[in-house]
Amino acid sequence: MEQQNKISFFEGKKVRREWHQGEWWFSIIDVIGVLTDSKNPAVYWRVLKKRLLNEGAHEVVTKCNALKLVASDGKKYTTDCANTETFFRLLMSVPSPKAEPFKLWLAQLGKEHIEEIENPELGFDRLKGIYEAKGYPKEWIERRLQTIEVRKQLTDEWKQRGVKEGQEYSILTAEIAKATFGLTPSEHSKLKGLERENLRDHMTPLELIFTALGEEATRLNAVKADAQGYEDNHEAAQKGGRAAGGARDSFEKLQNQKVVSSDNYLKQLGEGDKEMKP
Repeated sequence: MEQQNKISFFEGKKVRREWHQGEWWFSIIDVIGVLTDSKNPAVYWRVLKKRLLNEGAHEVVTKCNALKLVASDGKKYTTDCANTETFFRLLMSVPSPKAEPFKLWLAQLGKEHIEEIENPELGFDRLKGIYEAKGYPKEWIERRLQTIEVRKQLTDEWKQRGVKEGQEYSILTAEIAKATFGLTPSEHSKLKGLERENLRDHMTPLELIFTALGEEATRLNAVKADAQGYEDNHEAAQKGGRAAGGARDSFEKLQNQKVVSSDNYLKQLGEGDKEMKP
C-alpha cells in the first residue's frame, strides 16, 4: 500500500509522488519525462527552470519543493517536486503535443471560472451536476450546496476582517468543528474511515446541517462583535461552535439519535475517487 501511495501512473509511465503538507507533490523530472519523451528530463528541467526565471516567473520556481524520493536503485535522493497548482502552471510552459490536452482543459476551466464570476449560479449548477453524476442523493446534494454557500460567506467575512488564509482559516474551522461535534475534523475523518478524502463530501445530511449552523453562528458573532484579526475571530468561532454544539446536544436528547456518524460514501463513489490522480 505504501508503494502504491508513492507511485502514480500517467500515460502508462511511472510518476513518483509524495504526500507532503496535506497534499500530493509530484516529481517534476518524472512528469517532464512523460510529456516530452526527453532522454534527459533533469537537464530539460534545468533549462526550463532557467527560462522561467528569465521570464520573471520566480514564484513558480520557488513554489517547487525539494523532497527525497525513492529512485530506481532503491535509494532516496532529493528531487524537485510540485503540488497540483504548480504542476499545472509548469504544463503551460512545456512545448509538447502531449501537454496540449491539459492546456485546453485548463483554458476551459478558466472560461468556466470567468462565467461563474459573472453568474455565480452557474458554479452551483455545475457542482450539482458533478454530485449527481457521482450518485449522491438529492437531499444530500441540497444540504451540501447550502454548506458551501454558508462556508463562502464565512470565509468572505474572515477575509474582510483580517484573518489570514491558510493556517488561520484551518485553525478557526477546527475550533468550530470541535465545539460543534465534540471532535476535530481529523478525528471525524478517522471515525469515517477516510484517508485524504474531503470530510464534508462524506458527511450525512444531519452532519452537514450542524456544520452550516456552526459556521453561520460564527459569522453572525463576528459581525455582531465587529471582530478584527485572528484573536477576535477565534473567540467568535468558539462561540459559534458552542452554539451549534448546544443545538446538537438538544437534538440528540429529544430525538434519541446521534448526529455524528461513521457513515461515508466510499463504497458508493468507488475506489477511483479515493485518490487524486495527476
